[in-house]
Amino acid sequence: MAIGSWDPNAKQTEQLFDIERANLDAYIELSRTKRLNELPTLLSSNQQQNQAACMRLSKDQWFSTAESLSDDEIEHLMRFFTIAEQLPGWDAGAHSPVIWLGKVLKQRGTGVNRELVVWIKSNSKNQFLPHGAL
Repeated sequence: MAIGSWDPNAKQTEQLFDIERANLDAYIELSRTKRLNELPTLLSSNQQQNQAACMRLSKDQWFSTAESLSDDEIEHLMRFFTIAEQLPGWDAGAHSPVIWLGKVLKQRGTGVNRELVVWIKSNSKNQFLPHGAL
């Protein structure tokens, strides 16, 4: 169990949080280069704290963000966010971006492939991943 810090303004920060494409590109690259297990050391504590709000963005925000992403990029982000949930303050439960991004793939007709489902389930303790509450 990780111990994080409580921020009384966290809800307000989440509502104002905007996803930056540069951050998404960095997350995608970490997945492509298979460096996800190094997240706690690759992301500074400041980055971890400032970016944690992206884990609780709405379905609509993720659907909008995903419009400019390829299926491959979405799959890499799903891997990144699966591992990122282990960082302090990044847990998202049934509101994980992994779920919303998977729904984007389903809407596109691609869906989440079996290999990715198995990988997500073997790398996460979040019972809702990858499909959400059933």
